Amino acid sequence: MAKGESKPLKSVVVVLGALAFGWAAIELAFKPWLDKARASMDKSDPTRDPDDLDLDAGAKTSSDEIDPAAASSSSSSSAAPL
Repeated sequence: MAKGESKPLKSVVVVLGALAFGWAAIELAFKPWLDKARASMDKSDPTRDPDDLDLDAGAKTSSDEIDPAAASSSSSSSAAPL
């Protein structure tokens, strides 16, 4: 084996070692925040889309609390063409 043949392999090992060390350092430095983020992801419901209308949020604001005159004027103004 010639002297120059081991350089590429050595470079790959050094780069992979540096990446592993960097990853471990970040994991240890940000451990409290990463644990919180992972716990909240475990609790979340992947089938629920936060962009969709929430039926629970709509139930909190009933139509009785809204002024009927304001509701009819806002619906007619939203239907007007731009």
